[in-house]
Parts: sequence; structure tokens; C-alpha cells
Amino acid sequence: MNVQNIQIEVDASYMYKFLAERESDPQVARILKEMSEIEYGHAVAFMEKNDLDASKMPKPSFKTKVLKVIGKILGYDYVLGILMDTEKSLSNTILQARKATNTVEAVTDTAHVAILKNILNNNHKVSGSVFSKFEKRHRSVGGNALRAAVLGGNDGLVSNFSLIMGIAGASANQTGVLLAGLAGLLAGALSMALGEWISVKSSQELYENQMQLEMDELESNPDGEEKELKLIFLSKGVPEEQAKQMAKEAMANIDHAHQILVKEELGINAEDLEGSAMEAAIFSFLLFAVGAIIPLIPFMFANGNLAIILSVAFSGIGLFFIGAAITLFTNKSVWYSGFRQVLFGLAAAAITFGIGKLIGVSLAG
Repeated sequence: MNVQNIQIEVDASYMYKFLAERESDPQVARILKEMSEIEYGHAVAFMEKNDLDASKMPKPSFKTKVLKVIGKILGYDYVLGILMDTEKSLSNTILQARKATNTVEAVTDTAHVAILKNILNNNHKVSGSVFSKFEKRHRSVGGNALRAAVLGGNDGLVSNFSLIMGIAGASANQTGVLLAGLAGLLAGALSMALGEWISVKSSQELYENQMQLEMDELESNPDGEEKELKLIFLSKGVPEEQAKQMAKEAMANIDHAHQILVKEELGINAEDLEGSAMEAAIFSFLLFAVGAIIPLIPFMFANGNLAIILSVAFSGIGLFFIGAAITLFTNKSVWYSGFRQVLFGLAAAAITFGIGKLIGVSLAG
């Protein structure tokens, strides 16, 4: 366990405590507080294991301050979504280290959900309904949504920056570059929006079709579905007689039986059908457009080399911040990730600019 991973534990402990203080449900708040204590305990243990002075524990990083701002703007569930992603990353590191040293795996190696279940199993005051509510509200959708936002903005910036530089290399015509940039922005954003709409809509239609087939099977072959329910309960470690009784009770309410079969047999969660395809499309359109307009702005008030230089500068700044934002999920250095993103983005733009120059010279000749 290196210093970087100790920092991850410290940051996770800090953010869990921060979320606990702002959680309205007292039982969920207590779970978050216990998560904070567990993470801090891990940090102390790792410090001692590596012969480091536990009294000199690292302070919460700058990233946690950014996450607090995100929480205030988008809601604290988004922050917990990122924390859950961090837990998964950290658990993978621990498991890899155990394999390398041939040490036995521990329960706490399995990240957030396993640790959470461990808390709940040892605390009978927390009911199953609270656990379900916690899982539903704090699943890693927040992390996925923020990741999609960062990647959507990156796609818009890099693709339109490269397009604009290619046109600028081929022609010094400000109007032509501006029109090409606007066309690239709209074409890319519309393509992203349509792709997202199709993705969400097709997934929902597939799930709905599978769910309807499951309902048809329940109605046409209830005995067979009851046997499937019994097998599901058996696979979870329930004794055979009890599993048989549970299956019989579930079949007494066909909707309840359907919910169990859909979740356990098909792996479909009801929440997967709640998302709006149109909202996803609009969100993708806006994210791409925000990134794509950055390299275009200078050509709205300048031309020639000045517009090109300003576009490169604006895009470089945008790329750096996107690279820095990616560290919310990767735990890499902000400077490393930021400048890496700038390097790749500028390289792509330089290639298209060079190709544009060659085409422009060829056409002029």
C-alpha cells in the first residue's frame, strides 16, 4: 500500500463524514459515519504497516474540495457515486497486492458494498428496507453521470478543435473557419444526442420485451416459474424446504414473483427503465456543445494567426481542466493527467492543421 492509496483512504473517510453530516435519514447517516471510521482505520493501519508515523496522517486532498463543490451544485448522491468508484479501484489494488505477495484475501478487500454489508450484518438496528433505500439512492450512477459529462465535453472539444485547425490550416478565411466550426459543433452534438437516445431507448425496449416474456411465462406456466423461484432461493443458500415455501408464497402475488424473476433471472433493475431517452439526448447534446464551442470562440472576434493562437490557448486550458477532472475517477496526479490531455489534444490538432496546410498549398498551386 503506497502513500497515494493512503491518501485515497483519508479522502474517502473525509467525504463519508461530510456526507453523513448532511444526510437527513439518521440510519443512513450512521452508516456513512461508520464508513468514515472504517476508512480512517484503514489509513492508520496502512501507515503503521509501512512504518509511517500515524500522527502525521495526510490531510484531505484538493480533490475533496472539488467534490464538495460538485456536491453543492449537483447533489451529494453524485459525490457518493464517485466514492463508490474509488472504493472499487482501491479494492482492486489491494487484491492485486495480495496476489503478488500470496497473502489471504480479507472481507474488507471487496470495497464499498461488501464493507457496507458487513456493517449492516453486524448492526441489527438497520433494517433491510434501509439497506435497500441506501443502495438505491447511493448506487454509482453519480460517478457514471459525471464521467459521461467529462467525456462528452472532451469529445466535443477535441473533435471540433481538430476540425477547426484543419480548416484554418487550409484557409485563412475567418468566415469559412467559423462556419465549419459551427457545422462541426451541431453535427457532432446532434450525432451524440441521437446516439444516446437510440442507446437508452433500445435498452429500455429490450428490457420491456424481456419483462413481458417473463410475465407471459408466469401466466402460462406458473408451476415451472415456481420451480425457478425455488432454485433461485436455493442458489442463495436457503434450505430446500424453506426455499420451496418462499417460492410458493411469492407465487401468491404474481407481480411480486415477476419482480423477483426479472431481477434474479434477467438481471434487470426497475431503475433501468426510469431514465428518459430525451433527457439523455439533450444532456449529451449540451455536453458536446460546451466542449466544441471552446476552440471556436476566438474566431468569433479575431482572425488569422491571432485567432489560431487564441484557439490553441483556449483549447489547451479546456483540455487541461478536462484532464484534471478525469482524476476524480483515476486518482492520478492532476498535473500529469491535465498535461497529458493537453499533449494528446494538441497533437491531434497539429496533425489536422498540417494536413490542412498541405491541402491548402496543393489547391493554391
